[in-house]
Amino acid sequence: MPNIASSPTAHMHLCILENDDLDPPLAQRYTRVAAMFEHLFAQAGYQGRIDTFSARHGQYPASFAAYDAVLLTGSRADAFSDEPWVVALRAQVARLLQDQHKLLGVCFGHQLIAHCLGAPVQRAPRGWRVGRQAYDWLGAPEHLGLTQGQAAQGVQLAQLALLASHQDQVLALPAGATLLATQADCPVAAYALGDQVFCIQPHPEFTPEVSAFLLDKRKGMLGEPLYEQSISSLSEPHDGLALARFMIRFVQYGLSV
Repeated sequence: MPNIASSPTAHMHLCILENDDLDPPLAQRYTRVAAMFEHLFAQAGYQGRIDTFSARHGQYPASFAAYDAVLLTGSRADAFSDEPWVVALRAQVARLLQDQHKLLGVCFGHQLIAHCLGAPVQRAPRGWRVGRQAYDWLGAPEHLGLTQGQAAQGVQLAQLALLASHQDQVLALPAGATLLATQADCPVAAYALGDQVFCIQPHPEFTPEVSAFLLDKRKGMLGEPLYEQSISSLSEPHDGLALARFMIRFVQYGLSV
């Protein structure tokens, strides 16, 4: 099995479609949304190029042909909204899907790609999912460097922990997709469509500091019990780096290895 640490990524070329602007306190620390992915991918061993375009502000490359994959970031917007820039982004994604471009989606990106694939995306039935969340990883555990969990119905499940912040979610798996991560309150937490699309609801790029800022910002909306539970969860480790390695692996090899 290829080891991502020794895999040649120097010639890879990724496009990030950035779907939000950081609040000023976060921008002072992290610059912009795409920079958090750049830092995470560098930690994961990625040495290729990354070009960023702000879809939120109507910016796109003249052509996507040069890119090995296009990554859609999170956003405070709804993936199903009628905001002009979201409608324009859905049109771009529909063309990318039709043209068989490789796509990666995170949170809003995960939802928007699912929406373009015909899956229902709405407000989460149980409300906000925030802080550190644990998921059952249904893919190959070795792809994430995870250990096997307890047997459930004869299947060994690995546990994946990531930082989340969403009130919308994908309510059903897109047609033809493979479910890769799930939990009771977010059944479609990650999915793949063949070797073309990989999407995940939580944020591998988040740090505890980013999560804490968003929790503080929404404390009144979340309520004291959920806020306190979520803040305390940030002291536990998460698997963002392992998920980033998987995303790079997926661009190179899909799910075939």
